[in-house]
Amino acid sequence: MTSTNQAWLDQVAEETLDPDLPICDPHHHLWEFRTERAAHKYLLEDILLDVNSGHNITSTVFIECGAMYRANETDALRVVGETEFVNGIAAMSASGLYGETRIAAGIVGAADLTQEADVGALLDAHVVAGGGRFRGIRHQVNWDASPDVGNGRHAFREHLLLDADFRRGFAELAPRNLSFEAWLYHPQIPELTDLARAFPDTTIILNHFGGPLGIGPYTGQLDADFPGWQQNITELATCPNVVAKLGGINMELNGFGWHEQDRPPTSTVLMEATRRYYEHTIEQFGVARCMFESNFPVDMVSCSYNVLWNSFKRLAADYSAVEKAALFHDTATRVYRLEN
Repeated sequence: MTSTNQAWLDQVAEETLDPDLPICDPHHHLWEFRTERAAHKYLLEDILLDVNSGHNITSTVFIECGAMYRANETDALRVVGETEFVNGIAAMSASGLYGETRIAAGIVGAADLTQEADVGALLDAHVVAGGGRFRGIRHQVNWDASPDVGNGRHAFREHLLLDADFRRGFAELAPRNLSFEAWLYHPQIPELTDLARAFPDTTIILNHFGGPLGIGPYTGQLDADFPGWQQNITELATCPNVVAKLGGINMELNGFGWHEQDRPPTSTVLMEATRRYYEHTIEQFGVARCMFESNFPVDMVSCSYNVLWNSFKRLAADYSAVEKAALFHDTATRVYRLEN
C-alpha cells in the first residue's frame, strides 16, 4: 500500500486512455515521514508504482518539498540536502535497472531568496549537488492572512514577490540559467505579473493555476472568484517568460472536497469539474507554454495517478497530435532541458 487512502482510491479503476502517448510529468515530490499526507512515504519504489500504472511516462521533474534537509538547521546550505537526496534517486533511475522512465531527470530545489547569506553560493551548491540535473528553485510565496488557509514554508510575510530582498536574490537566477517555480495563491497573481515584467530574462513557471482557494474565507467562492482569476491569468500570460503548469488543483485547499466523498471522482467527473481552469489557461498561454502535471503524491488525496492522467487526456481529446505532444511532453522537456 502506497497511501493511507489506497482502499478508497481503488474503488475507481479505469482503463488507461491512449497508453502510448509520451508523457513528461514535470511536477512531483519525493519524501518520507509525512504523516500529514495521504502518502506518508513516496520514494523510488512508490513513484514507480504510479508511473507504471498504465501511462507512458518517459521522464519526470522533482519539485522541492522540504525533504531530507541537512541536519544542521543553522546552515544556509542545509536545503541542498534535498537536492543530494533526489539526485541519488535520479542516479538509480538512470541506471535503467528500474525501467525506462527517468525519475527526477530534472531537479528543482529550495532556496530562501531573502536570506542575508550569499544566494549565489547557495544556487551554485545546488547545481553541484544536482549532478547536471539541477534546473531551478522554488521559494514558496503562497501567503494568506487567514490561519485556515496556511502559508508556504518560505512564505515568511505577505507581498514577498514585491520585496526588495527577495528580488535581490531572484536576480541571481538568470545568470545561472535557472528557472523559478511560482507557488502562490490566486490573490497574489498580479504580484507575479509584476515580478515577471521586472525580470524578463528569467523563466517563471506558474504552479497549479496560481492556487485557486476554496477553503477558509474562500469556502464556496470558487464561482465568484473565477472571473477575477481569469482576468489575472490573461494579464500574466502577456509575459512571454512565464509558462504554466496544468494540474495541482485537486488539493484540499482548492475546495472541491473530493477526499470527503464516499468514492473518489472518475476521470470524467474530475475533468468536468475543473476544465474551465485548464481551458482558459491553455487559451491564454498556448500549448507551447503549457504542460500537464501530476503534483503527486499531494493530489493522491483525491484520485489515483492513472485516473488523473486519464482526466487530462479526456480534456485534450479533440486537440491535434502536435498540441497533445506539447501539453503532455514537449513543453516540459523543453522548459526543463530534458532529453526525453
